[in-house]
Amino acid sequence: MFSKSRINEPGPKQQAGSTESPASEAAPARASADIGAPATAPKAKPPASVLSSDLAIVGNLKTTGDIQVEGTVEGDIRAHLLTVGEGATVKGEIVADDVVVNGRVIGRVRGLKVRLTSTARVEGDIIHKTIAIESGAHFEGSVQRADDPLSNGAGRTAPPRSAAAPQPQQPAAQAARSASGESARQS
Repeated sequence: MFSKSRINEPGPKQQAGSTESPASEAAPARASADIGAPATAPKAKPPASVLSSDLAIVGNLKTTGDIQVEGTVEGDIRAHLLTVGEGATVKGEIVADDVVVNGRVIGRVRGLKVRLTSTARVEGDIIHKTIAIESGAHFEGSVQRADDPLSNGAGRTAPPRSAAAPQPQQPAAQAARSASGESARQS
């Protein structure tokens, strides 16, 4: 049998002995290696796109791959796996198969699997198939389970609530500021 090292190194070693037999054996081996190489190349999964902490994007993002947000995004995001970093902020709707929130999200989250870690701060509705909320996560909004949360039909009941949501959230935001001492500075 042929090994990869023989395929890559046939020239000097085989030509030293005889010219006809090794050349005829090396040619089929190279052809089979070339045929197999393209078949394995498309299977490799590209790495996640990382939006660094110094990057601010205004606009929508859409990919079939993975995105890791470490900066600020003002717009909707659609991806396979979306990870919101601890210092990141996303203002807009998130639609992804898997969503992991470590930072801040202001807007609706729709995902098959949604995970809010202990450092997450979410202000908006979550439509999910499965959800995990760690102790310490901050969440304001409603949670709705749906068999297909990625379809637009799953969020039919959410828009009326989100249209009325800014009024109740404003006093809550003021209460949060007063708890942190910000209202004393404003007065």
